[in-house]
Formats: sequence, C-alpha cells, structure tokens
Amino acid sequence: MSEPFNDVQQIEMAIKAAQKMVGQATKSMNPEQLETATNALNDAKAQLQDAVKYEMSGEFGAYSKDLITKLEHQLDEAKD
Repeated sequence: MSEPFNDVQQIEMAIKAAQKMVGQATKSMNPEQLETATNALNDAKAQLQDAVKYEMSGEFGAYSKDLITKLEHQLDEAKD
C-alpha cells in the first residue's frame, strides 16, 4: 500500500461514492442502478478489508465497517 493517508482518503471516497449510489438506486428501484450500487459497495468493502489487513483500525475503521453494513442492508431490503 502507499501512504496511509492516501489509502484512508481513497477508502473514504469509495464508501461515500457507494453511499450515494445506494441512495439513488434504492430511491429509483432501477435494477441496473441496484446492480451498479452493489458493485460499488463491494469494491468499497474490498478496499476496507485490504486496509484492515494492513492494520488500519481505530475509529475510522469501525465507522466504515458499520456504514458498509448499513448500506448492504439497505440494498438487500430494496432487492427483496
């Protein structure tokens, strides 16, 4: 991984982008948008998991994991 600050910033941006996509997709209930939001969320989740492997933890890590869990739940509810 590169500098920790850049990694954290990249993860934060990926989560925020996924959050916006989830919001738009669940509002429109468009299957293509739901799929795109799912992919964005999975990408953000993978980035966070990689960062945790390299000992990124603390408040940001816990907040990010919680937010991703909530977004996954929101998408699951929209798909049902």
